Amino acid sequence: MEEKPYIVIMAGGIGSRFWPYSRNNRPKQFLDILGTGRTLLQMTYDRFVKFSDKSLFYVVTNRNYFQLVKEQLPEIPVNQILTEPLRRNTATCVAYASYKIAQTYPDAKIIVTPADHLIIQEENFKDKINIALNACVEGDKLITIGIKPNRPETGYGYIQFISEPGNPVKKVKTFTEKPNSKLAKMFLESGDFVWNSGIFVWKVGSIIKAFEKYMPDVAEVFEEGIAFYNKKEEEVFTQKAYSLVKNISIDHGIMEKSDEVYMVMGDFGWSDLGSWMSLYENKSKDDFNNVIDANALLYDTENCYVKVNMDKLVVIQGLDNYLINESENVLLICKLDSERKFRVFVQDAKGKGEDFV
Repeated sequence: MEEKPYIVIMAGGIGSRFWPYSRNNRPKQFLDILGTGRTLLQMTYDRFVKFSDKSLFYVVTNRNYFQLVKEQLPEIPVNQILTEPLRRNTATCVAYASYKIAQTYPDAKIIVTPADHLIIQEENFKDKINIALNACVEGDKLITIGIKPNRPETGYGYIQFISEPGNPVKKVKTFTEKPNSKLAKMFLESGDFVWNSGIFVWKVGSIIKAFEKYMPDVAEVFEEGIAFYNKKEEEVFTQKAYSLVKNISIDHGIMEKSDEVYMVMGDFGWSDLGSWMSLYENKSKDDFNNVIDANALLYDTENCYVKVNMDKLVVIQGLDNYLINESENVLLICKLDSERKFRVFVQDAKGKGEDFV
């Protein structure tokens, strides 16, 4: 069993770019967004249980979502659902799980994955992860899965790698997290960069060495108090620990700084499902490029996404590039590609009352 990798699922996000369908009390990872009968979290578990055993899974989530994880993944022991008292981004999330695992299995290999990604070609994905698992045992490699970019996206990290024909594990030359639009366009046009998927493979000892070198404040916090006798003690520790560390991503905190970063190209039909637009791109469309998840009549309308409860007839005329979504007590009508506006939408909606977010 110890030969199998540990799986760390990061499931603490709030999915604000999927508002109002994704809400604070039930974010997108806990929703059946793709209509498969399984939530994104459950689909992630299904994907990775092929690599490991249920006893080797850890889910890191916000304290408010403990019950949701427990309900949706009853296979995972409750002491392996790690709850965060505050939102401190992915570096702290990874540190919490890594130090927890190292306490028992210091030689473990770990796969770290977000809870809300779409992988279309599962067998191809499995092959690439196995390449990374085999490679991570050499030295202190920190391996990320790269994705060939198709647009100048500013919401992803970009990886420039050293070309080594015949070697599927490429040494990373530069790692740039969320560049501005000008830089992202330059990266795309150069053809020398790939996106960082946010899926990582490494030995627990390798990532802990990286924390000690590049984020010593985080290493110190977790080294001092990771052994607990019960859940209550663990909650007391995390409350203190999370109040001491910075809000920073694993990309900014370690991957941009380390000279041990490597990349395996992941050509397996990937999407981070980070916004309505990314979901739209992965849905089947009608003859006018509309995604219709509703009881709807459309006239002179194209390139739109309509998601409304089936018990309501929606009649739309003359729209292009619009999102129409009614979820619970919110009706949203906006440009489909205006995902940068969602922070404003959510913040202003909160001003109208907590029930709207």
